[in-house]
Amino acid sequence: MPHNAESYPVLIAQSGPLNGERWVVRNQLTIGRGEDCEVIIPDRKISRHHARLLLNADGITLEDLDSKNGTHHNGKPLKGRVLLNDGDLIQIALAQKFTFLTSDATVPLDFDIPAEVPEGRRRLHMDKRSRRVWAHETEVDPPLSVAQFTMLEMLYLRDGLVVTRDELVRHVWQEDGALSISDQALDALIRRLRERLTKADPHHEYVVTVRGHGLRLDNPLQDETKDPQ
Repeated sequence: MPHNAESYPVLIAQSGPLNGERWVVRNQLTIGRGEDCEVIIPDRKISRHHARLLLNADGITLEDLDSKNGTHHNGKPLKGRVLLNDGDLIQIALAQKFTFLTSDATVPLDFDIPAEVPEGRRRLHMDKRSRRVWAHETEVDPPLSVAQFTMLEMLYLRDGLVVTRDELVRHVWQEDGALSISDQALDALIRRLRERLTKADPHHEYVVTVRGHGLRLDNPLQDETKDPQ
């Protein structure tokens, strides 16, 4: 296998909570719900260590790690290991789909992948470890509640891509409690999050409703926004 950075295989998330994210496979990627995984899927249907991609002499292999709800390769249940080919489809339980590409160079030009932008250049940025949030260089204080931070984090990671209301509910309240959450409860959480961000930065609307689809985060570069005088 060639080892220049531009030729490493890439895994792209589709149709699930990680939609639009991608990972370069330089050695191995463990997929699961556990925090020690390289690809973390926040869904109760996912085992803590669900599946693994591993670089070896022949290429990249996919292996199911004795997961509870299984792994599918090109629509078929995976038993043991399989050598991946360009364009293969991977499904983790019923929660997340991925496309495997043999190189960054093969990523379709029309595939909607969030741009990688240095953290400090964004109007809003977050620190996951400390759960701190800054909006236009003003820290949101007091800190967001756990539910508010979790919702904002999902929108932040999608980087402008639309997140459906169902995805937000599953991410914030997890699978066990998602069924009992009403539309009113979700709307109230969205309203409170908007109020907190507006208090820190009253000149920009970060959480945007895309009617009929869901929500997205409008988080432009600092030099692309000008506040009214």
